[in-house]
Amino acid sequence: MLVTDHDDWTIADIVAGYRSQSDAEFSFRQLKDPHIVSFGPMHHWTDRNIRVHVFTCVLALTVAHLMRRQASGQGQPMSVRELLGHLAGIQETVLIYPSTGGRPKARRMLTELTTVQARLADIFDLDLSVPHT
Repeated sequence: MLVTDHDDWTIADIVAGYRSQSDAEFSFRQLKDPHIVSFGPMHHWTDRNIRVHVFTCVLALTVAHLMRRQASGQGQPMSVRELLGHLAGIQETVLIYPSTGGRPKARRMLTELTTVQARLADIFDLDLSVPHT
């Protein structure tokens, strides 16, 4: 049974509003999760800095959800936690080759990837951020 004071809403609107409330509550739980996007520790004392910190955390969670949605649309369904875990495992290595004269040559490359990481790197064009030499 759902109780509301929105007399002008249809039953479908009331149910949708109720379900979206649980989505919002889940997002707030994620904002407290240190493995996803965490509010703390917060080292700010002024109201303005606290607001900026909270805004940044909410923005980061929004981006993470959009990335999860994009990955899911490309055939890689997973939770935000799983997505961030896989992405955290992708690292870049810089190989420096000695030169016979002048500056040494540097080559940037991604470390060895799992199948899922390689698919995510493809979905998010992570190889574009690595300069090709």
